[in-house]
Amino acid sequence: MPLTFTGCCILTDIEGTTSSISYVYDELFPYVRKNVEAYLQKNWGREELVAAADLIARDAGAPSLAAWCLGLTQPQAIEKLRVEVNRLMNIDSKSTGLKQLQGLVSKAGYDSGTLRAHVYPDVPPALKAWCEKGVDVRIYSSGSIQAQCQFFGHTIAGDLLPFFKGHYDTRVGAKREISSYRNIAASVGRPAGEILFLSDVTAELDAARGAGMQTALLVRPGNPKQPEHTHPVLKTFADLSIVC
Repeated sequence: MPLTFTGCCILTDIEGTTSSISYVYDELFPYVRKNVEAYLQKNWGREELVAAADLIARDAGAPSLAAWCLGLTQPQAIEKLRVEVNRLMNIDSKSTGLKQLQGLVSKAGYDSGTLRAHVYPDVPPALKAWCEKGVDVRIYSSGSIQAQCQFFGHTIAGDLLPFFKGHYDTRVGAKREISSYRNIAASVGRPAGEILFLSDVTAELDAARGAGMQTALLVRPGNPKQPEHTHPVLKTFADLSIVC
């Protein structure tokens, strides 16, 4: 049965919600693993790489990238960072530094056409219809904002970026923390109760509900089974009716 949402702002996750989890783990992440070393060698010292690597070093317990790599030659420092990136990816870390670096590495893949992001077929027409109704649609993902823009700018359905009015990543807070959704509501400039958060993870929906947002769980093919919950369930975006 369709879910009716009375409000004018939709906040949506990516993996398992707008796009398949398999694309991320079977195509995007393998691309990053394969190309991260070459990217580091080519771009070592560039401002955006240093900023991401510095965050990774701090997460590893060092005060800075320079301190983390003290005494190492450039090839040794690159290898140390490559190993740490792979370790973090192996544990599916959502750390901000890792996500920023993944976005930097994947950019070349999107720009060259090697990568084209998957979106479910119901997503583009829903985004178009929502925007035509005046709905404020935004993204909240653990992937960096840069990576989100690359993702939606290079999908199998074309450039979907114009449909989004805002993007949030872990710099606003972790996705399972209530405060993150309060921060997003403040940024949107609407009461939390007027925002609907869509995700495939109940723990994230629980946090959003704790902040006062409306919620709905996307149950897509291949999504992990979720614990017992009380969130409305959607199989596709077409199951959502909006009164704005």
